[in-house]
Amino acid sequence: MTRAFVLLLLIGSATSWAQSSQTASRPESEYYIAAYAQHYRVPIPLVRAFVERESNWRPCAISPKGAVGLMQLMPMTAQRLRVSDRCNIDQNVSGGVRYLAWLMGKFHGDFRLVSAAYYAGEGIVSRRGLAYHNPDVVGYVSQIRATYLRFVQTKSQVQETTQKRDIR
Repeated sequence: MTRAFVLLLLIGSATSWAQSSQTASRPESEYYIAAYAQHYRVPIPLVRAFVERESNWRPCAISPKGAVGLMQLMPMTAQRLRVSDRCNIDQNVSGGVRYLAWLMGKFHGDFRLVSAAYYAGEGIVSRRGLAYHNPDVVGYVSQIRATYLRFVQTKSQVQETTQKRDIR
């Protein structure tokens, strides 16, 4: 009985430690997202939408297909972007935002194509464009759009509230 209690206590504390370390990295993630998004001229809400959809803000999330980190970089994409540690928040966000900036240039700022290419790869989206109707990709693009719009709306509400309180 005592062993079971101690084991349960250890598992519970390990779980809360893992959650707290992930929570503690959210401000760091937000910092790098804002810095790199501004530097590479990618809308911050768009980057945040990708991070939320790809990893749900877990710095070292690993997908079954082998993508890793906040922005879920695949090994070949990370290598192409010179990201050596995909779990490193700085490197992962830097590489992911650079990739988004490159995709935005390639697809002339069309967020639908950028989102589709981020998910399915730029090759197939380059060949098929908006004629690419894979249901998984269509759903992904829709989720990115909804999350992006939510972040844009939240930002505008915060700015509006701040302006109302500003009495200068």
